[in-house]
Amino acid sequence: MSYKSFYQRFLQANAGVQHFACHSHHYWPDVTRDAALAYWDDSARMVDDKWDYVFGEKVPKVQRQIAQLLKLQAPEQIVFAPNTHELLFRLLSCFDLQQPLKVLSSDSEFHSFSRQIKRFAELPNVEVVQVATEPFATFEQRFVQAAQQLQPDLVFCSQVFFNSGVAIPDLTAFVAAIQQVTNATTATIAIDGYHGFMALPSDLSALEGKIFYLAGSYKYAQGGEGCCFMVVPQHNNMRPLYTGWFAEFGTLAQAKTAEVQYSQDGYQFAGATMDFTALYRLEAVLDLYQQQQITIDAVHQHVQQLQQAFLVELEQQQHPLLNRTALLAKDLQQHGHFLTFKLPSTQQVADLAAYLKQHKIYTDYRGDRLRFGFAPYQDVADIDLSCLQAHRG
Repeated sequence: MSYKSFYQRFLQANAGVQHFACHSHHYWPDVTRDAALAYWDDSARMVDDKWDYVFGEKVPKVQRQIAQLLKLQAPEQIVFAPNTHELLFRLLSCFDLQQPLKVLSSDSEFHSFSRQIKRFAELPNVEVVQVATEPFATFEQRFVQAAQQLQPDLVFCSQVFFNSGVAIPDLTAFVAAIQQVTNATTATIAIDGYHGFMALPSDLSALEGKIFYLAGSYKYAQGGEGCCFMVVPQHNNMRPLYTGWFAEFGTLAQAKTAEVQYSQDGYQFAGATMDFTALYRLEAVLDLYQQQQITIDAVHQHVQQLQQAFLVELEQQQHPLLNRTALLAKDLQQHGHFLTFKLPSTQQVADLAAYLKQHKIYTDYRGDRLRFGFAPYQDVADIDLSCLQAHRG
């Protein structure tokens, strides 16, 4: 099936472009434009009264839609924010930094976590252990061993690693193994699902109430920037130090007490006033998927076909640097929606990315890694890497 008809505005604005940077900035379906205008119109029509509408109808609806995709039973445990860093820092603010804090993570977390935790590690009472993702074949085993040795207060790990595309194939088993070797009463487990949500079929039913799960709409959910979310375990008794007035919803009408009160659902981790245009856009995408009966499984299979066709095309070019040998992967049947190639130097990556862009092949790179993403608005027939014949490194 071709999904191109849903992305005509972005495709027409980028005619002739092979857009392999969708893992960085995904094209938006046409319905998101109408959604952005709808938020403006609702704001004009209802003014201050729009908040009752947004929180009474829009937020609960999108919570239910996300919960359905992730196989969750308690949609009210999903909280929204403009970015995952805000949610992450709110989670970190639950820990008493006057006490020792032990954090276990990988060496391949996105900057919203890696930069922030590096700053935390400058504090004398914070210990951060980062497990190398490579070799990928033994990562999970080594991560669980590190958890057993460290006995961390916080575990933070990606579902799909942003700098390789390598995925944890069985998230439920991975979390269970960590819980088995750590103190379940003190270890908080958070999973960065940004490169997994609406890319890989994800069933969190067995993990509900056990983990925090962070993701958003900027990538495979196709709603653009500004709408991220976190799934919050029920009855966690946490009191974020970094908190906003949205977190007091449900208690606003009650008499104030000396102690700060929190919502009894996911909005316990909420912030303050935000622009909900992005939530409207995300809702429009999720509505489109439901109306057209587009499933995550079907999109994932489409992307897998694109990846295999890309590798066949790449092999025909016989490029000395960009080839199957440079591919970072463990199992392409259980892999994210982008392929990452590790080149000998960052300069070679930058030069090759610039060369490809000159030929209207858009990619993105991180250090010595060149990434090619795949999306439903691409077809196998679109893939053409023949320009590599004139570039030999």
